[in-house]
Amino acid sequence: MTTVTDLYPTRGTTEVAVPRRDPVVWGSPGTPGPIPADGLRAYERDGFLTVEQLIGDDEVAVCRRELERLVSDPEIRADERSVVEPRSQEIRSVFEVHRLSPVFAALVRDERVVGRARQILGSDVYVHQSRINVKPGFGAGGFYWHSDFETWHAEDGLPGMRTVSVSIALTENLDTNGGLMIMPGSHRTFLGCAGATPKDNYKKSLRMQDAGTPSDEALTALAGEYGIRLFTGRAGSATWFDCNAMHGSGDNITPFPRSNVFIVFNSVENTAVDPFAAPVRRPEFIGARDFTPVR
Repeated sequence: MTTVTDLYPTRGTTEVAVPRRDPVVWGSPGTPGPIPADGLRAYERDGFLTVEQLIGDDEVAVCRRELERLVSDPEIRADERSVVEPRSQEIRSVFEVHRLSPVFAALVRDERVVGRARQILGSDVYVHQSRINVKPGFGAGGFYWHSDFETWHAEDGLPGMRTVSVSIALTENLDTNGGLMIMPGSHRTFLGCAGATPKDNYKKSLRMQDAGTPSDEALTALAGEYGIRLFTGRAGSATWFDCNAMHGSGDNITPFPRSNVFIVFNSVENTAVDPFAAPVRRPEFIGARDFTPVR
């Protein structure tokens, strides 16, 4: 068993807020990559970075066709990597898509994508998690406020905050169809949540967050200090955000679907150890144990 100092205690008897102890941008100002210097400064300040058109219309069309192929495949639906909406019984997410799909595997390796991750994290990176999210209209559920790092630290064993996510829109993100919301600047405070992690918590949490959920009082304080930003944009746009940014999304009760591909890059210098606050680690399709750098 690997022993690593726990810098971010969580899932205890009380909720505790502590200052971030890791850098936000790990790369030096001269680290090559597609993000300009002012973009890196904005990312460090806010905990996120938007790109109006990361991939083009033709590429979006290819990704959309691949998404439809995956969610309509009975074998994929029956696979444990698929998460189904409780009410509609439609597929909500498919995990590990970079292993299931050559289209999404190529997207992970695209320099516009992985190059930004290397630039932010200052090292080679591997994919900690990938998935497609499908939010069909008329009642697709949202996801409650949370910090990804809190879960990845507690249940996957990521030691430090050296992880970045990118959400690439495959449909238009409107201000009405359940878009991503982030509290700018919240990435500088780690909120250790109260309550022990149940066994096999992932089976419930992939549908509805419970363990690792901040209190209403803590969320009110964070929102009062940092505000809330809602992300909209055309298909092909992207939002990069820090692993500790407090974020969530609402239900989609409009007729307009919202789908995206979501990729989590972790530094090869921050590989997972034993979970810090869970009885067992989550399956590898949710929290990777293959730390091979993306090439």
